[in-house]
Amino acid sequence: MDEIIRAVTADGFIQISAVSTRALTERARQIHTTLPVATAALGRTLAATSMIGHTLKDPKASVTIRINGGGPLGSIMAVADYEGNVRGYVQNPHVDLPRKPNGKLDVGSAVGNNGMLTVIRDLNMKEPYVGSTQLVSGEIAEDFTAYFYKSEQVPTACALGVLVDTDQSVLASGGYIVQLLPGAPEALLDTLEENIEETGAVTSVLAGGSAEDLVLRILKGFEPRILERRQIEYKCYCTRKRVLQVLMSLDECELEDMESKGEPVEVTCQFCDVVYHVEPSEIRKNRRNYQEKPLKKPIK
Repeated sequence: MDEIIRAVTADGFIQISAVSTRALTERARQIHTTLPVATAALGRTLAATSMIGHTLKDPKASVTIRINGGGPLGSIMAVADYEGNVRGYVQNPHVDLPRKPNGKLDVGSAVGNNGMLTVIRDLNMKEPYVGSTQLVSGEIAEDFTAYFYKSEQVPTACALGVLVDTDQSVLASGGYIVQLLPGAPEALLDTLEENIEETGAVTSVLAGGSAEDLVLRILKGFEPRILERRQIEYKCYCTRKRVLQVLMSLDECELEDMESKGEPVEVTCQFCDVVYHVEPSEIRKNRRNYQEKPLKKPIK
């Protein structure tokens, strides 16, 4: 099972979130039939979104990540709930690019860096919190590192990785986000950087290890204390009821046109590819029931 872990050092100066996301990334690959470079880009985005979502406190809150660097993959979107469960898609999942000279997938070229990384936190309030930064490389981890530093003024190191097998399935996936908290002595940074360097690629750890192994390696010598661990999954919240609520916005002319053709409305969820077929008469009935629903009496 995939897992997210949140930990802090004994002195309270460093916090870290780490995830193992092999199963949910493989689920996304199967749903969207992504080719390897798209699998890697989407998998990295899902891992980062899951860790950011897990920082939310309100059970009704969510975070949405949008990445569009002008590359052939087009837009990447991921959404996570407060538990870290996540879903997402990539606009052009069948993009295929030559690998880099070192044999690694060229995610940076596929994503591009002529665009923005946008983080939308819906905190169940009137307006969501929106922050965005210019993409640095399109490699995604570097872009999240820049986002936290520029948009939220938090010194951060982010590492993300997806290891794709020869049959295009996902062998390992996940990452970590480690941050210095206010008041942290600068001397801690040298040790932390050494640990990050020694840890190397996250997939080399996750291929035979766990999210906890990432935490212990990054915080070696800092006496890490695990605050929470939770199982996470690829989770879509689409329902027929939600689809009907969206279709209620269709105007009368559109409904009449559909009725004249005798065709149902076909709606495909972007996140899980489930297809809903809805008759125009069902849309009318749902709209009528909504309009006729009595207003609640005001509280005196």
